Amino acid sequence: MSEHQHGYVGDKEQILKRLRRAEGQVRGIQRMVEDDTYCIDVLTQVSAATKALETVALQLLDDHLAHCVAEAAREGGDVAEQKIKEASDAIARLVRS
Repeated sequence: MSEHQHGYVGDKEQILKRLRRAEGQVRGIQRMVEDDTYCIDVLTQVSAATKALETVALQLLDDHLAHCVAEAAREGGDVAEQKIKEASDAIARLVRS
């Protein structure tokens, strides 16, 4: 294991559980398309899978801010600026998606 632990390490099992659930939802969507399921029903499931992934993304972002960014802010300097920019860029990507 690397010497630096990521902020999500405490929530790792919960995050993995959510990702497995989202993976199952995506497989279900594939089966729905294979079975020629009504498009609105497929879209409903796509929305649910998207929401599941967004939940994971927000948890990871929260952990990143609370751990990595907070630690960098205590250190200050270039490291703090870099971590804040990374977080800002990640938020922008989530908002655009």
